Amino acid sequence: MEKTSFDQLFMELAVNLASKSHCIKRHVGAVLTKDTRIISIGYNGPPAGTHNCDEKWPESGCKSDSKGGCSLAIHAEQNALLYAVKNKSSVEGATLYVTLSPCLACARIILTMGVKKVIYYKSYAAYKGIDKDEGVDFLLQFGVEVAAYKGDINPVQDALV
Repeated sequence: MEKTSFDQLFMELAVNLASKSHCIKRHVGAVLTKDTRIISIGYNGPPAGTHNCDEKWPESGCKSDSKGGCSLAIHAEQNALLYAVKNKSSVEGATLYVTLSPCLACARIILTMGVKKVIYYKSYAAYKGIDKDEGVDFLLQFGVEVAAYKGDINPVQDALV
């Protein structure tokens, strides 16, 4: 039996975490790692103690902000970074696995927090119907390694079979 690579393992976890999202519009998951260890996880959704969009507004989700984005949601990568810092974990030099490439706002945070590498599953630009992945371009401009995930995503399997 061939062992799963860490990239595949962490990306599959990010994909599974995305299913926890309460967002009506898009489900995104993130896994923050350091030295092959998970230091934090996150998925997009509202701040703790507020409304779950799929419960409060099941047909439409939360209202859009002035730029057309969700007015309530925190992005998956932001949640992973915030949780790590809240729990006093260093994210300097970490690798972030995320199911959607970072938007420009998240890219700024990723750079500021000292994350060294981002691996993403799908393109934010393709999802939004825009010409380029501004977040990816920003990170590359400032020396953060960024790569599209090229491996397979397998369904969860019973490891004892």
